[in-house]
Amino acid sequence: MFSTWSVHLSGSKPSACPSDLTNSELVALCQQRLRPDRAIFAELLRRYQGHVDKLLYHLAPDWPDRADLSQEVWIRVYRNIRRLNEPAKFKGWLSRITTNLFYDELRRRKRTRTTLSLDAPLNLEDGSIEWDVPSTDPGPVDTLMTKEFYTHLHQAIADLPEVFRTAIVLREIQGLAYEDIADITGVSLGTVKSRIARARHRLQGDLQPYLGGESS
Repeated sequence: MFSTWSVHLSGSKPSACPSDLTNSELVALCQQRLRPDRAIFAELLRRYQGHVDKLLYHLAPDWPDRADLSQEVWIRVYRNIRRLNEPAKFKGWLSRITTNLFYDELRRRKRTRTTLSLDAPLNLEDGSIEWDVPSTDPGPVDTLMTKEFYTHLHQAIADLPEVFRTAIVLREIQGLAYEDIADITGVSLGTVKSRIARARHRLQGDLQPYLGGESS
């Protein structure tokens, strides 16, 4: 994805070195022209590509064409970045574009998508959990159990109804505030809190055998 964009975004050079600019400065410079300076935009993409990829991974873990979706996200950003009123809120705006594109694509393929059960009563965790595998050196049995736990966790997230999955991903994985999630998803703050609470409760039930084993 990045290598493809690198080729297409190798145009005119800005007066300042893009890597020396802050995130907000990059966004502001991208907004100065009808179309963003290519070198500036390439640096913006480099900094936030991981954010888009991670969000899409958790929203659509079974989709083999997430790279295509990611590229479409950046096309929309490139075309619409001047509409963003506050450069400091670029990350939330980018998350909104990514999430909306996911829903657009989900609606298009809903009739043929059969690998996920979006209405299955699966469960998420009630409380904070570690989303990254610990970097210690456990024994073979511990390693297998840890891998199994995270495999089960990612599947449980994938099987959540999409409104629950989106809320929990934006909150627990992306670390966004409740207010930002409400803005991105277009629902009230109370609805966001309710969805996250219900998602956590569902996860807790589904992961209870693993959580209980770890606490013993």
